[in-house]
Amino acid sequence: MAPKKKVATSSARVARGKRRATVNRATKEVRVDVTLVLDGTGDASAKTGIPFFDHMLEQLGKHAGFDLTVRAQGDLEVDAHHTVEDTGIAVGEAVSAALGDKSGVARFGSALVPLDEALVQVALDLSARPYLAHDVDAKSKVIGAYDTRLTEEFVRAFCQAAGATVHVRMLAGKNPHHIVEAEFKALARALGEACRVTGDGIPSTKGKL
Repeated sequence: MAPKKKVATSSARVARGKRRATVNRATKEVRVDVTLVLDGTGDASAKTGIPFFDHMLEQLGKHAGFDLTVRAQGDLEVDAHHTVEDTGIAVGEAVSAALGDKSGVARFGSALVPLDEALVQVALDLSARPYLAHDVDAKSKVIGAYDTRLTEEFVRAFCQAAGATVHVRMLAGKNPHHIVEAEFKALARALGEACRVTGDGIPSTKGKL
């Protein structure tokens, strides 16, 4: 008997004339609601039922300079994978919707972020070509109830939905909390830089991203 296919629906609403979006994503496993303002003040709030993941999402909004609200209800009795992955998709869809045709944005962003002994580098391109290179060893499988391997799943899902090329490299680190948090902060800083409006027109010789 063939396995049941995962059914997902996502809807995005973009505020006219403003770089903001609302995404509502629902599957048989997870419901995720995201509101995003790219030109915000770093006001971020997350409630997913996974406390450490909430903390990381709030770091993402804060250090990107976005106003970000995430609410998720998932099948945590199974594990956190579906909730983390689908949240990555919803956040990526919100970024893509809020950017529109990407006219005037910097497009590229990079950050090198230390957190005590940990040092993580992220470079990204809002290229419309999803790709993730992820070279991070969090040194531990779990932080509280959070599986550190899900960080890569979140970033991969984000890349696919946002249409971004992202390279993540850990340069130093021993403490799992520091390593994962440095990654989220570096992703945030790079993303904030790439989304910043710096000029006019589409930042590509193709004339389209």
